[in-house]
Amino acid sequence: MRKKDGKKSSVVEMIGKRIPDPVIIFIILYVVTFLLSVFWGGLTFGESVVGGETIKYSINNMAEAENVRWIFDNALLANWLAYGGGVLGLILIVMFGVGIAEDSGLLATLIKKISMKCSDKWLPILLVFLGIMSSVASDAGYIILIPLAGLLYAGIKKNPLIGMAAAFAGVSAGFSANLIPATPIDVIVGSNAEIFAAAQGVPFMSSRGTPLSVPYMNYYFIVVSTIVLSIVGAWVTIKIVAPKLEKQSFIIPDDLDLEEFTVKPEENIGLISAVVGLVFGIVIIVALYFGPLAPYADVNGKMITPFTNNIILMITIVFFMPGLFYGVAIKKYNNSQAIVMGLARQISNMGYVIVLTFFCYNFLALLTKSNIGTYITYLGATFLENLGFGEWPMLLIIGFILTTAVINLFVGGLSSKWLLLGPIFIPMLYRVHPEMTPDMVAAAFRVADSSTNIITPMMSYTGVILAYMRKYKPEFTLGNLIGVMFPYSMIFLIVWTILLLIFFQLGLPLGPAGV
Repeated sequence: MRKKDGKKSSVVEMIGKRIPDPVIIFIILYVVTFLLSVFWGGLTFGESVVGGETIKYSINNMAEAENVRWIFDNALLANWLAYGGGVLGLILIVMFGVGIAEDSGLLATLIKKISMKCSDKWLPILLVFLGIMSSVASDAGYIILIPLAGLLYAGIKKNPLIGMAAAFAGVSAGFSANLIPATPIDVIVGSNAEIFAAAQGVPFMSSRGTPLSVPYMNYYFIVVSTIVLSIVGAWVTIKIVAPKLEKQSFIIPDDLDLEEFTVKPEENIGLISAVVGLVFGIVIIVALYFGPLAPYADVNGKMITPFTNNIILMITIVFFMPGLFYGVAIKKYNNSQAIVMGLARQISNMGYVIVLTFFCYNFLALLTKSNIGTYITYLGATFLENLGFGEWPMLLIIGFILTTAVINLFVGGLSSKWLLLGPIFIPMLYRVHPEMTPDMVAAAFRVADSSTNIITPMMSYTGVILAYMRKYKPEFTLGNLIGVMFPYSMIFLIVWTILLLIFFQLGLPLGPAGV
């Protein structure tokens, strides 16, 4: 098979194009699950739980009248909007804060400010680090940092593709790492992990027996990951990628404009205002913590922690206030309507998530109600136990990482893959080995979901990155891009997996305990 430009399509690209959109996949899975419930209706099976007790389950025929009524009565509220305690609302609320910080231009300006101040010696590690951190700003890493990295390398008379590769590795292969807690990624992964666990009676607890915190359950791990991947990414750039690209020719376009990526005077004023906004936001949060949201004991003596229970809103305030102050200072938000439209623009970008979750959450609810999900878990866990994997939990982690990494080559989007894999693997791996807790499975997923982003043509920004690089090397192809990024992908995958195995083997907590 050949493209119009005469170049052969990669096998990954050909397969990827034949895979339907995740929304369509969930619709198909819904129909298949419904039919399986009819075919297997009444089937009884037993599943062992902690303590050796066996619970008997029966598959419910969803074609029976009362179950059909359940499908229609619960489709909108219980099975979608209120599913998992309203997780969709949590995701949208986080976007209010992060979204206004991005829409105002604050996050993009911070990336430019930091990058332009760095010396040549530290450019590789800084670009990888900023790329990793930019995941909180959604598109800013791809649209601002990667072309800026090319300009910075062009300015020091080195191949611009070196800097762009380092930035791309951080932005995309290090996507799931960050120093900032409770990012949208953390909320999406954590809140849905809690749903998947509850659906099949898996305790939402760590292997140490402590309750998990939805937005923080992988926080210690991703902080260490950020540091490790920044160092590893810089090493790959300096030792592998740079020597290869330094031997290749490149051009400097006549229209190259470094001024496009410099921080303007009004943006510097905006940054000062953003600091004021951050202080103002912190003051609000501190006042809430020691005021109306302070911990207290209820009538039964149980300690209630309103502040912790509303941590998502607190994080939203921390992002929202600096973004608001910055937007006002640079006159992007010159009236209340402009602020409202800024919020609306960010929520409009979540339109696909709303469509995806409607079909996904209804499918997951059907999977739970019919007990088909429990049956699949039972069959999968039994198979893995018969293979002896219960005695080798590290193989479970490695196997799940490799499975997800391969799937990531063909199916893009963290949310869609997690919603597809999480409901099956969280209960299945826990049944095989009790140390495969939801936080461990989620961490393994995050490792795999990020590492192979940069070597698949199915990643949504692949074409954009290719266009950026062709400014400096017009004959640069998709195959060339994958070849340059392959060392980052494989070394990130190996090192990151080893890091997770170290956490597991030493019994280190992946994140702070919840309440």
